[in-house]
Amino acid sequence: MALLGAVLLSTGCVTLAPRQGSCTTEAGDTPADEVASAGPLLPQGPPSCGGQAVPPGWPDFSSSDSEALLAPFLTCTSPAEYVALQERVDMPRLVESLTDWDAVRLGSLGPVREDAAGLLNRKRLAFILHATGTYGVAHAEVFVRYLLDSAHDDELRELLFWLARDKQLETTLGRMPRARAELEARGLKLSARPDRDFQPGDLMRGAGRAASDLLTHEQEKNAWYTHYARQRGQLPLSYQEDLDEVEREAAQQHYSAGNVLLGSVDQVTFGVPLGFYYLAAGTGHGLSSLSRGEYEQAVRELTPLALLATLYAGGKGVRTVYESRGAAAGLQGGLATVRARVGLLAEKTRQLQAQLGTGMEGLRELARYIQARREAGRFVAVGGMDAALALYEARGNVARARPLMSRARPGATGAPPVRQGTLASLVDEGVGHTREVVEAKLAAVEWEATGPRLPTDTRVLKQHRPALDAPPPEVQGNPRWREYVDYYERRLSEVEQGKASKGPLRWEGYEQLRGWFARGLAFERDMVKLLREDAAKPRAERRFLGDFNKPRIETQVGVRKPGTGLRFADVLVIEEGALGGGPRRVETFSFKSRNLALPEEVLQAQMKADAREALRNYGETLDVRRDSLQPLLPGGSEVQVPRVRLIYEGGELMPKDANMLQRAVDATEGAVPGVEVVFQ
Repeated sequence: MALLGAVLLSTGCVTLAPRQGSCTTEAGDTPADEVASAGPLLPQGPPSCGGQAVPPGWPDFSSSDSEALLAPFLTCTSPAEYVALQERVDMPRLVESLTDWDAVRLGSLGPVREDAAGLLNRKRLAFILHATGTYGVAHAEVFVRYLLDSAHDDELRELLFWLARDKQLETTLGRMPRARAELEARGLKLSARPDRDFQPGDLMRGAGRAASDLLTHEQEKNAWYTHYARQRGQLPLSYQEDLDEVEREAAQQHYSAGNVLLGSVDQVTFGVPLGFYYLAAGTGHGLSSLSRGEYEQAVRELTPLALLATLYAGGKGVRTVYESRGAAAGLQGGLATVRARVGLLAEKTRQLQAQLGTGMEGLRELARYIQARREAGRFVAVGGMDAALALYEARGNVARARPLMSRARPGATGAPPVRQGTLASLVDEGVGHTREVVEAKLAAVEWEATGPRLPTDTRVLKQHRPALDAPPPEVQGNPRWREYVDYYERRLSEVEQGKASKGPLRWEGYEQLRGWFARGLAFERDMVKLLREDAAKPRAERRFLGDFNKPRIETQVGVRKPGTGLRFADVLVIEEGALGGGPRRVETFSFKSRNLALPEEVLQAQMKADAREALRNYGETLDVRRDSLQPLLPGGSEVQVPRVRLIYEGGELMPKDANMLQRAVDATEGAVPGVEVVFQ
């Protein structure tokens, strides 16, 4: 318990790197903090992490100082800060310049940027081979378990494949019972990827190693021990204690997956990959008198997987304690800080459980999604609580989670950069259509599109791969061809990596979808401007907002319901004027550009489906996620929405028969109370 208390004392801001001395949490004060991004994080100002500016001239690749290159990352206090700092440097070059061990330490901080991930895994592989051959299996196993605990499942599969391909799996991980057991617990059995068959070169490789061992001078052996001692001191405390046990037991005897001492330590810190570093960094160790009984309930909630999910999701409560970390003095001050931190982490865990609606089992699932893929870890590290919820709703599929969790802050989904093409013409930040919102909306529309698609067969996709400089004759001169080629390449990559269950739309389907998408955004833009003009009129003259005294119009507002999860209302209007103590009026608007020149039965079915969707996502009881609106909600973030406005684009999209249209509107409003259908 004392170890857990000491570990938790170090937990700090679990959100984005502070740029002006404060932490940014999962929901911000402006729409720019709220909606999904497919672009990279591009912070402004001098690089910093954990409130500390990087040294002048960092990174200096000419110095060959691996420790200096790594040092700024070690000041980060959360995975989100760590991800943000990566966007400020040439990560492939930096990883290449690190020693193998420092690369392992870098990987323990969280997801590494995609363009450097392969290099990192190569260095992890090199370190496994070096440690096993140099330190002996028993000592190397502790280092290797640190490496395994801090890697995602998809990265580990690649490492196991490489080891088996080089016939080195059995001689390394195969001789490490504890590491092997932990891998199997994550569904990664060594027996599923056995070493390749013997080849003549293996004999020469073994002979070469034996000769090298015989010829090693005592001075070189001393240098190896120096490396070992330094690396040992850079392990988190729990792993150092494991090495103490190994050394006390003369290496291998009694060292197994069932060891009672190691198992008890496991319950505290092990099994929390991609996050335990932030619990161990800067830990104070003078807390041995910490009372167990006072935190018994909190400890039950802060199981390793729950802690991993909570750490990545972030939260204001954790930030508050982190900001006061330096204020505590002495043992009593340290204990007070630990009490507060344990309580806040437990409360954040309870909140996350409540949001998931599935208890501890939901937290375990969420943690496994984060653990399984580097891309998922980056997504949640940057997006916080909302990204965690979206990932859970998408069952770990990041491609499906991004449209669910739309954030206008650049990089909020941790996705790689996307070239704009003609999408740039759709951006209008004045009405909330930032580049990231446009991309996220298009991703959601594309995912639901029913047009003809190519199969998820990479051979077929490569065979039909479109070429930027060779468009079909009917496409020549179309400004959206570049956009389609970029879209096709992204989807091909996602299919190859097993991240997409749908192939790309064919050009004709994509072109049609994009035309309607652009029209829909234009209608939404016009409606936002119309509502703002309506709000500025005297109350008696308003067409839409006459029920409000002082309406406040917000676009792309994150709202959440237990049944539907996180969604983003096109427009949310809230009463900003003074009230007599009652709840504030809130209404939501959903805009549709849809061809409704349909037979009457089909028209009614379509309008009823749209109305039910609007009510399900934006009506009844909503949890409003935007921080800037919280001062208007003293009773809490949950609000009642008495009316949802479903507004269709009119004109040529309307049926010619006005009577038929009115019958459809009446039937829809009668079938779906709480939704008002309007044509504009």
